[in-house]
Amino acid sequence: MAIDEQKLNAFMGRFVGDLGAVMHAATVVVGDQLGLYKALAEKPATAEQLAQRTDTDSRYLREWLSAQAASGYAQYDAATKTFSLTEEQAFALAVEGSPAFIPGAFQIAVAQFKAIPKIAQALRTGAGLGWHEHDAALFHGTERFFRPGYAANLVSSWLPALEGVEAKLNAGARVADVGCGHGASTIIMAQAYPASQFVGFDYHEPSIVHARESARKAGVGERVRFEVASAKSFPGTDYDLVTVFDCLHDMGDPAGASAHIRQTLKQDGTWMIVEPFANDQLEDNVNPVSRIFYSASTFICTPASRSQEVGLCLGAQAGEAQLRAVVREGGFGKFRRAAQTPFNLIFEARL
Repeated sequence: MAIDEQKLNAFMGRFVGDLGAVMHAATVVVGDQLGLYKALAEKPATAEQLAQRTDTDSRYLREWLSAQAASGYAQYDAATKTFSLTEEQAFALAVEGSPAFIPGAFQIAVAQFKAIPKIAQALRTGAGLGWHEHDAALFHGTERFFRPGYAANLVSSWLPALEGVEAKLNAGARVADVGCGHGASTIIMAQAYPASQFVGFDYHEPSIVHARESARKAGVGERVRFEVASAKSFPGTDYDLVTVFDCLHDMGDPAGASAHIRQTLKQDGTWMIVEPFANDQLEDNVNPVSRIFYSASTFICTPASRSQEVGLCLGAQAGEAQLRAVVREGGFGKFRRAAQTPFNLIFEARL
């Protein structure tokens, strides 16, 4: 075997970076759970000072803080032995509602690691693994990771990009949010459009219970309801708008869901589809963002689809062409890309 030493060293350098990121991920989850980032964002501190503020052990915190500094997630002042967060680090790590908030993503990673035995078996047998079969860290992490992006873009740019939809929402529309999970997207819309009525559907009952409580806390419980139902059987007709956020590719029969959604819409209704950003060809998806989505798709999205009827397995990097095909198979005549971000594609489908 002829080994190119330069290429080997370059690959090992990538390995060191990757292993450091994997090991560091667990420290982010712990820091988030214990409020360490929020406390450090308030003012710089030594390990002893931060321990006193957070009722934690200073010796453990010295290691945790050192890991943050070595990872670029905190600053260290050698002269004063203090640690701190820059405004940008605090914005991403300590401000729950910020559009750059990232700890939820690490919760998703934790759930993936917990699923390793099940996924290893699935890879051998071809069996599926339902969303509901994952650790609860996945459900909470998904909400916390996706909610900032929805809060930053949904009302300000995505909905206005759809033909005539914002005017309907302001006047008073009926909206179904399918695959709503913990209800973050549903609640954001309800807060922005008080004249409209919203209902969120998800087959996962614990998520619906969580969504109902979130709506109550947000003060929109009178205009929002949440029900347990699948994408192919949710009730209601004459919806002005149906939304599907980051979950069409998870469905076993997305074309069947498309057909059902078509039946529930008004004649002039709109279906908004939000999906992970992807190009149509693998060679055009070899990049850091797709790396995240392909990895998540291996453990979460594709097994979820395989666990359901049909099991089409679009995957989290389906791309516009495949999505257009399943939407048109459901009977929609119009399909267009309405907006995009580095992480999402937003499509509009109409009869």
